[in-house]
Formats: sequence, structure tokens, C-alpha cells
Amino acid sequence: MTHATTREPVLVAGGGIGGLAAALALANQGYEVLVFEQAAQIGEIGAGIQLGPNAFSAMDALGVGERARGRAVYIDELVMHDALDASLVGRVPTGAAFRERFGNPYAVIHRVDVHTSLLEGVQASDRVRFHTDTRIVRVEQDGHGVTVEDQRGQRWRGQALIGADGVRSVVRAQYVGDPARVTGHVVYRAVVDKADFPRDLQWNAASLWAGPHCHLVHYPLRGGEQYNVVVTFHSRQPEEWGVTEGSKEEVQSYFQGIHPLPRQLIDLPQSWKRWATADREPIERWSFGRATLLGDAAHPTTQYMAQGACMAMEDAVTLGEALRVHGGDWDRALDLYQRSRIARTARIVLSSREMGRIYHAKGVERLVRNDLWRGRSPQRFYDALEWLYGWTVDTCLAAPH
Repeated sequence: MTHATTREPVLVAGGGIGGLAAALALANQGYEVLVFEQAAQIGEIGAGIQLGPNAFSAMDALGVGERARGRAVYIDELVMHDALDASLVGRVPTGAAFRERFGNPYAVIHRVDVHTSLLEGVQASDRVRFHTDTRIVRVEQDGHGVTVEDQRGQRWRGQALIGADGVRSVVRAQYVGDPARVTGHVVYRAVVDKADFPRDLQWNAASLWAGPHCHLVHYPLRGGEQYNVVVTFHSRQPEEWGVTEGSKEEVQSYFQGIHPLPRQLIDLPQSWKRWATADREPIERWSFGRATLLGDAAHPTTQYMAQGACMAMEDAVTLGEALRVHGGDWDRALDLYQRSRIARTARIVLSSREMGRIYHAKGVERLVRNDLWRGRSPQRFYDALEWLYGWTVDTCLAAPH
């Protein structure tokens, strides 16, 4: 166990999945941690998320893998159909052969259940304290540490700052100042009770229906008692990054012409949350003195790779490992942390953009996509996914300089 060389805490901006994972990784290395969350209480919003084997590797390294496993739904396959004719495009079985290949399962889970699993791990430690209703607005540094100022003008001192403050990161704005890249893609999300979900779509699978300029996703949650429904389309109007209440009429207007089987999904939810999506261009540097970025603050991405939460937890584990191997030397540890993460997370951001294009193909491009994946063997899919799902704590650090 690496113990801090000073009694000052490590400051973490943000109490979401990335912030809690960072706090847990730091506490596990012997650091005292202060977590600042701008909401009035520590919690999470959202709907379902997908957890690849790499996410379970990260949660195991953080000590909360079993908690999350007890709350997850283990699906039998990842499956993609063409939304126009309902034909099968590709299928990736996620059973015994998948687990043997990657050392962990594939699962779907409510976002709140991931957050709760991490929060329970943090609460089991006596090293982490929370300040809610507190938003970091400014960062100062000297040769020995970091001082942050909150929205009330109160100042807090720490030996380092982890900016896990999400897609609108104040820490990133201060040190990088780059604009968001609004995609024009709009995502509607809802959770539907099993009793209201079409029986002919009640599959134990993460299912994607790929259509022209749109796609639909559904999978079971919470023991199969609920289903997550996600629909994405290219907006007809200029969009600004953010979350609003959705309109049933709007979402229905975008899915004319798709097959009746997936079209059922559009009519299900009584209420939708509407996300106008964005990402940022990958950057070559996350660490600035004793401040660094983590999770969506470091590499905001679109949802097409289903890896946002997974990457944040990987970041946290890697940060803890970098501090461990460098004995608490922050300068060397933060350099190793960013070198270990930048190319991998940039690959996620760029791959996600490309997957969005492939899912939404139309015309001849749609036919090419379907030909590319139709009939592909599970083994070939596994080989293609090795770079993503094969991540483990034992190999997370970049080679030393």
C-alpha cells in the first residue's frame, strides 16, 4: 500500500461514476480523498448501460466487482438486425466461450446500480469524505499542491486534483478550453416495465436495430423486470449539447418506414429523456501540474461503443496503479497515467464516431454493412474485440520511458 507523503487530501471534482471510482482507487492506495459534487446529494441519473468484460476487470480491481455482479443482467448475445427488413446482420454470443476468451462476462445494468456499487465501496472506506452542493469553479497550483475555489468562494487545499467533473468539466475548461463537437444525433432513453414490453422482443440480448439515419436498442434490466429502450436519430434542427424532456410526437416522427417489429419500441414509453449528444476531439495531454482529467472530462464520447462508464473506471484503476508504481510521486504518476490512457480512449472516441456512421448507413452503404457482418463467426468477432475487452489491471500501464 502506498501512503501519501503528506496529510493533505487528494481532491476529486465530481461524484459520478468516474469520481467515485477515482476516490476508491485513491483510497485503496492509502490516500485521504475529498469528493466535491455539485448536486445536493450523491446520486446518479440515467437508464441502462452496458458493461463489457473490461468493466468487470476494472470493478474487480476497485474491489466492487461482486457488488455489481449481483445487480447486473447477464445477456446471452449481442445482436444486430436491419431495421428496414428485420433481417439478422450479426450476432456475438456472450456465453461460456466469450467468458473464457475475455475472463469476464458481458452484462447490462442500470446506471444507478453501477454508481451504488461504487458508492458502497467508498462508504466502506474511512478515507473518503464528500462535500455536496459544491461546485469547483477555479483551480490554482504551486509547487506543492492544488487549491480549488468553490462557487461560494471557499477554498480547499489538496496534494492533487482529479477532474472527474463530466462532459462540462470546469477543470478541462480551465486547462484546455476546447469546444464541444455537437453531433446532431439525438438520443431518447426510457425504461419500460416487462409487463408493457412486447413479448416478441423480450430477448435476453443487447439488441440493436440499424436503420437509415437512426437506430434502436433494447435490453433487459433489473432481473428482467424492466427493459431499457434507446432510440437515436439525426435531428432536423440545430442542436445544443444537453438533456431535456422528450416528446413522444417528435420521436415518432423520425421512424417512418422501419419494420413493424422494432417500430413497436417507439410507442412504448410514457415519458422519454432527450439527449442531444456531443463529444470532443481527443487531446494529447490530460495532466497539468498536479491536476489531471478522468472519465468524460478527459474523453467525452458518443454512445455507440457503449464504453463511457467502462472507460472512466479503467481510468481510475490506471491512476491508482500509476501512483502505486511511482510510490506517490505525482509528477511521474500523472505522466504515466495519461500515457497509459490517451491512445486507448481516443480510439474509443474515434471508433464510436465510425460506429455511429455504420449503424446509420443507408442505400448501398447499408448493403455493404450488412454484407460485412452477416455470417461472421463468433471467433472473428472476438478477435476484433480483443483490444477492447481484453483490458486488465495487470496490463493497464504503458511501458516505462
